[in-house]
Amino acid sequence: MYLRVADQLRERIRSGELREGDRLPSVPGLANELGISRSTASEALKVLVSEGLAVARSGAGTFVRLPREPKRLIRAWYRATPYGSPFMQDMERQGREAGWTYRSQSVQAPPEIRDRLSLGEATGHAEDVVRTDYVFSADGEPVMLSTSWEPLAITSGTPIVLPEDGMLAGRGVAERMLSIGMPIDDWVEEVGARPGTAEECERLRHAPGSIMVTIKRTYYSGEMQVETADIVVPADRFTLVYSGKMGRASGPDKPSVEESA
Repeated sequence: MYLRVADQLRERIRSGELREGDRLPSVPGLANELGISRSTASEALKVLVSEGLAVARSGAGTFVRLPREPKRLIRAWYRATPYGSPFMQDMERQGREAGWTYRSQSVQAPPEIRDRLSLGEATGHAEDVVRTDYVFSADGEPVMLSTSWEPLAITSGTPIVLPEDGMLAGRGVAERMLSIGMPIDDWVEEVGARPGTAEECERLRHAPGSIMVTIKRTYYSGEMQVETADIVVPADRFTLVYSGKMGRASGPDKPSVEESA
C-alpha cells in the first residue's frame, strides 16, 4: 500500500501539480486524506525522500525536491593563477553565488591525519594542527562539506594561521601558503563513495543514507605536506572533473610523461 501511495505522490510531482519547494502532505494529513494508517503514510513519504524527489526537514515537514543535472566540479591544481578560492571560481563559472560557513580550532591531529601530514608520534596532548570544518553553499543551498587540517609547525606565528581570518581570509590554501613562501606544487586526491552519515546528510539536506562522493586531498610544497582535507559532496549534485598539465620531468634521468605512458 505504501508503494501505491508513493506512486500517487510521484505522479503529482511529475505532472507539475506539486512543484519544487512545495510542502508535501504531512503524515496525519496524508493518512486522513487517503484513509490509510499513519505508518503507511510515513513509509510512502520515506520512499520519495530515498529517491531524491523530496527532502525532510526536521520540524518543518517534507518538501518536493526535483532531480537536477549534476554540475561539474573542477579538480585541478594547475591554474593560470594560484590566487583565490577554487570553489568560488567553480561557482562563478556555473553562474551561482558561492558561500561558506566555518569553524576553526587548534587540536592534536588524530592518527590518520598525522600519517597524511607526516607529523610523527603525538606528544602528550599538544595541539599541532588547525582543524577547520566547512559547509560550502551555492545560491544558499549546502553542496559540500570539508574538514581541513594544517600543521601549526608551518603556520604558527604567521598571518595565515587561521584560514578564514586575516587579510587572506577565504582566498584558498594555495594563495595563503604562497604568501609565507610555501608554494603548492603537487597534490594527491583519493576518491571514493559511500552512504552519507546521518550528520552529513542532515547538513547537506539530503535523505538519510544518500550516496556521497568522498575526497581525501593532500597538498604539497616540495616534499612537505602543508594541508590535508576530507571533502564530501552529494553524488547526485556534482561530477568531478580532473585536469592538469603534462610535460617533461626536470631530472635528466626521468622519462617524460609521454614516454612513460
